[in-house]
Amino acid sequence: MPKRKDLKSILIIGSGPIVIGQACEFDYSGSQSLRSLREDGIETILINSNPATIMTDPSMADHIYLLPLTTKSIIQILKEHPQIDAVLPTMGGQTALNLCIEADDKGIWKDFNVKLIGVDIDAINVTEDREQFRELMLKIGVPMAPQATATSFLKGKEIAQEFGFPLVIRSSYTLGGAGASIVYKPEDFDELLSRGLEASPIHEVMIDKAMMGWKEYELELLRDKNDNVVIICSIENMDPMGIHTGDSITVAPAMTLSDKTYQKMRDMAIHMMRSIGDFEGGCNVQFAVSPDEKEDIIAIEINPRVSRSSALASKATGYPIAKVATKLAIGYTLDELENGITKSTSALFEPTLDYVIVKIPRWNFDKFEGSDRTLGLQMKAVGEVMGIGRSFQEALHKATQSLEIKRNGLGADGKGYTNYNQIIEKLTNASWDRVFAIYDAIAMGIPLSQIYEITKIDMWYLKQYEELFQLQKEISTFTIDTLQRDLLLEAKQKGYGDRQIAHMLGCLESEVYNKREELKVQRVFKLVDTCAAEFKAKTPYYYSTFENEIETADGEITIANESIVTDKKKIIVLGSGPNRIGQGIEFDYCCVHGVLAAAECGYETIMINCNPETVSTDFDTADKLYFEPVFWEHIYDIIRHEKPEGVIVQLGGQTALKLAEKLTKYGIKIIGTSFEALDIAEDRGRFSSMLKENNIPYPEFGIAETADEALQLADELDFPILVRPSYVLGGQGMKIVINKEELVEHVVDLLGRMPGNKLLLDHYLDGAIEAEADAICDADGNVYIIGIMEHIEPCGIHSGDSNATLPAFNLGDLVMQQIKDHTHTIARELKTIGLINVQFAIKDDIVYIIEANPRASRTVPFIAKAYKEPYVNYATKVMLGHNKVTDFKFNPQLEGYAIKQPVFSFNKFPNVNKKLGPEMKSTGESILFIDSLKDDQFYDLYARRKMYLNK
Repeated sequence: MPKRKDLKSILIIGSGPIVIGQACEFDYSGSQSLRSLREDGIETILINSNPATIMTDPSMADHIYLLPLTTKSIIQILKEHPQIDAVLPTMGGQTALNLCIEADDKGIWKDFNVKLIGVDIDAINVTEDREQFRELMLKIGVPMAPQATATSFLKGKEIAQEFGFPLVIRSSYTLGGAGASIVYKPEDFDELLSRGLEASPIHEVMIDKAMMGWKEYELELLRDKNDNVVIICSIENMDPMGIHTGDSITVAPAMTLSDKTYQKMRDMAIHMMRSIGDFEGGCNVQFAVSPDEKEDIIAIEINPRVSRSSALASKATGYPIAKVATKLAIGYTLDELENGITKSTSALFEPTLDYVIVKIPRWNFDKFEGSDRTLGLQMKAVGEVMGIGRSFQEALHKATQSLEIKRNGLGADGKGYTNYNQIIEKLTNASWDRVFAIYDAIAMGIPLSQIYEITKIDMWYLKQYEELFQLQKEISTFTIDTLQRDLLLEAKQKGYGDRQIAHMLGCLESEVYNKREELKVQRVFKLVDTCAAEFKAKTPYYYSTFENEIETADGEITIANESIVTDKKKIIVLGSGPNRIGQGIEFDYCCVHGVLAAAECGYETIMINCNPETVSTDFDTADKLYFEPVFWEHIYDIIRHEKPEGVIVQLGGQTALKLAEKLTKYGIKIIGTSFEALDIAEDRGRFSSMLKENNIPYPEFGIAETADEALQLADELDFPILVRPSYVLGGQGMKIVINKEELVEHVVDLLGRMPGNKLLLDHYLDGAIEAEADAICDADGNVYIIGIMEHIEPCGIHSGDSNATLPAFNLGDLVMQQIKDHTHTIARELKTIGLINVQFAIKDDIVYIIEANPRASRTVPFIAKAYKEPYVNYATKVMLGHNKVTDFKFNPQLEGYAIKQPVFSFNKFPNVNKKLGPEMKSTGESILFIDSLKDDQFYDLYARRKMYLNK
């Protein structure tokens, strides 16, 4: 059965701004879905309010509406496009599903004769309404935890009395576990019950008997209209029940499940999926399994849409779930579709893995001072990383090396915990670093049985950890000269980095690298091929590992490397690693456009990144994808293997920039602005000297490395003073202080957290207006300013947290001219090639420079969307020397104003101070178009502008 003939025009609902619980994974699924529909000649209309995504790029859909996700916007679009036949709501997370239900309740789809595809309303309702779901499971004989529904406070109290504690409260129709909690003590129940009822849009909660210590699993399924079902991936949560899957360390394929129980789980999942009604597409089913030999299975929930874990499963298997789910929604069946990686098997062929993947979430608790850092049923992570290895141990190490939290992997870096009580506390109350605390507990000699009792993490995982520690202990008895090849190879096969091995041997990282070269312990690259090498893969999607040499039939000694190097000229783009506050999806947007532009210039493109949620790690974005940590050792080996013309670092945020110095030191060409220029911009002393030589004003400042130096400076600078560490992103650690006590307290705290850091102290320009400009500059010094934005909030609130207006709305000609002149001068003086962002404070008609970043910035995608111009494409071509700035016909189009509006996820941290200041706290953004400054929404923003400034 080929596709339906009645579908010629389809509306896709996006997921809106990024919040904790709903991040880039829906940009990835939405982008894949749009491309999938276009292949079939279907007209696509998209609504999404997030300007930072690839999905809202003009090239992605026929019509894109950057509008708020409301039924009012839906009606506007359906009036403008009466030709729309259907809506696909399963690609935009919970936001899209909830909007779809609201539109259905209001009769909008019926009024405009729009069909729902991919899922039906009954299926959504039965899975989201926990009471309906429970009744259905009982009817079809699928066991669940003892549970009952409460739609009032009184009913909730009755249930608690009947079940006893601990209990789990889950809110209906919410995302990322919003409103959910585990209640251990009766005295906490009232407050948590009220919170759960308030979080649910229908004020309903399900109260379950807590299955603490049970193991948690997920299956990703796809189903077509002929009722064919495939299971794409089994995922095991290393953390037992009680921690949201988005906050759990997860492993694929499942590691500790008996085959008999796995088959039973598959049958149950398929039975559940078939029973919830009509839908053709992707679905995620979650189970709990008892930790004894009985392995009893109970169902937790089912999501009839692509989810965070389906992005992970797609990257883990190489099977593009969102793309295939979209094809199924328009009428194809699984047996008609081809597998995108092998091109020779059908989509009905279930993927098999001959490697292990480990996902570790990335948290940002440091941004939410005073937040409860324990992990529970409400998701708190802002991003995630994925490691691929030949064993669990290798994948675990690669994932920890991808996190960018100044750790070199598990243990062996001198940063572990050594206090017994602290370790026990870390194991008892799971937080962001439990993955490291387990290793530290073993290193301290705490028995595995005790670690198991506290954490209920399966013994198999704990033994894997123990093996790693035993190996560290053994290697530590050697020196670099006496270490044998087999031991070095084993350490590398288990994922230990050269830095960690150097730590064990008491030598330099470079010495370990040289020893590996000498003993031929070298990284090889393997294909992610969906079929465990049973069929030949056509898609260049790689991960690295270490193997023993093999002898071929004709006596040749070789190592099997599956990454074939071509003789084309190549460019490597370094990705931006895991999402976090201050470095989110906007850098992924820039990386993807960088790759596409380099391909247009005739280069073979190579992407290195470890974030499973994004478009950059799609196997068909670049010519070659290396799913590897953006970590020196891994990158260097790929560069040596591929021998590119150069590496692009300025599109991947601080992650990629941090590697610029090392690349330069090793003689690897940086495409675009040189490390020297990047360093001048980061080094406040050199940067200010440059400004001084060019008569450009800047706030008075000084540099301190101790609290004493800071106090001396305070006398010269006058309070208020802005204190900030060097080389950080998203204003990390920045604070405005107003007296000496506050100054000393903050400086001591910062130096404790970042030893050896140079602190910058600036006189804070109280009451100044803040503005910023983004520009493109070429090697000849031609500069084109792509946009000047004025912040509605005063200077002192981080630019990422400000409502920013494009173009500026009340800066006079004199000020605008200074901004233009300063931007041109700074771009040229820094010898920028590519993008630069300059930030200004304006007081008494004088424009002061706050900072300049010669790289892609958070605002570039926003300006590109507002002006409908492909600025990253132009900037990349300039970096590659393929074009000059003067070659492009710039034609920005914007009537009225565009406002970048930050979105916060404070609701995940109820007791946290929500005031804004120089440290960024927003998790995402939306774009708002207004015709004039008389618009009510602008007036509201402007009236509230000073309310949040936190000194």
